[in-house]
Amino acid sequence: MTVLIAGSGIGGLTCALMLHDRGIPAQIYEQATTIRELGVGLNVLPQAIAELARIGLLERLDEIAVRTSELFYLNRLGQQVWQEPRGIAAGHPVPQFSIHRGHLQALLLKAVLARLGTGAVHVNHRLCDFDQDEQQVTARFADRAGTELEPVTGAVLIGADGIHSRVRSRLIPDEGAPRWNGLTIWRGARDWPVFLDGRSMIVAGGLSSKIVLYPIGPGENAGTRLTNWAVVGRKGPAGQPAVQDWSCTGRWKDVEPHLRGFALPEVDVAALIKSTETFWEYPMSDRDPLERWSNGRVSLIGDAAHPMYPVGSNGASQAILDTRALADALSTHPDPVSALAAYQAARLPVTSEIVRGNRLGGPEGVIDAVDALAPEGFEDVDAVLSRDKREAIVRARAGAAAVVPPT
Repeated sequence: MTVLIAGSGIGGLTCALMLHDRGIPAQIYEQATTIRELGVGLNVLPQAIAELARIGLLERLDEIAVRTSELFYLNRLGQQVWQEPRGIAAGHPVPQFSIHRGHLQALLLKAVLARLGTGAVHVNHRLCDFDQDEQQVTARFADRAGTELEPVTGAVLIGADGIHSRVRSRLIPDEGAPRWNGLTIWRGARDWPVFLDGRSMIVAGGLSSKIVLYPIGPGENAGTRLTNWAVVGRKGPAGQPAVQDWSCTGRWKDVEPHLRGFALPEVDVAALIKSTETFWEYPMSDRDPLERWSNGRVSLIGDAAHPMYPVGSNGASQAILDTRALADALSTHPDPVSALAAYQAARLPVTSEIVRGNRLGGPEGVIDAVDALAPEGFEDVDAVLSRDKREAIVRARAGAAAVVPPT
């Protein structure tokens, strides 16, 4: 039962490894001519790291990532709204990792090539179309020049091809483009002096105006870390189609206005951003949750299935959890069609809840809740909103990111 995977991002590569771990062959088809280490920082939650640890990747992750120790939610003035330990410090058996997206992708690709063989990854294969019958699915590809390639057949086709998924567009042909909420994200990373304990995350400001800071890898010397930063600011009205992607280069003059009013004693954010040689701009976009991902022998994972706003460290984490559930289903059900239906039943409701929750700010919504009551700051956050109420907001918004139960 060979599984065809469209897309070689984190979801697609992890999917191939999860399937291989269960003895199911997989082949990956990537439209780019080379697989490059794109993107900047991301966080992978412990429940997702546990799945990567199960397939033998924990030691390698420790070499290139940072074990996140704590998370601070601050208002614009740098006052602490909420603080909590993360990963091992929070009692999980495995860490939460902060990591460069490209470095994680490279780690996964190396593992795929070593375990599945170099012939398992096919670049310069843009998915054009597919069809299926009772025995198989046939995928049709073209190269970047538009030349048709040999069709490929398999038992299952999985769309791991991102927010602009070709597989999804064929399953849901009238859906249209992703929707932009009017907020823009500028993201970059560079070597920077250690702040706090060198393993801490800072999220400052509410959903509509926010700064995020965290280290994602070793620095050039003992006193520095490769440090990820992100700035969120409103650039337009909500509800318009999203057309930009990661390839749009950011400009300091566009970011600078959104830093006004912030005062974070731990990091000189303006200096960090101005000294970042190249950074990127893209719209904060998602799609409405679907009623179904699977149709016969075809289904979706990751951003192709449930693109979501990047809050709560859920994007990559949920893609990894998708792959665990998918591999479990394909290895335990009598046929691919029933397996994909079971996978959808397990994952679609959970991720739909996260998509909707992230629109409200995810766990970071606790900052908005306090800001609404004390927009000019506070002397005692407990007098503004009790700890129990703040904790209830954080836990409710994070609760959907559940561990996939083992089979």
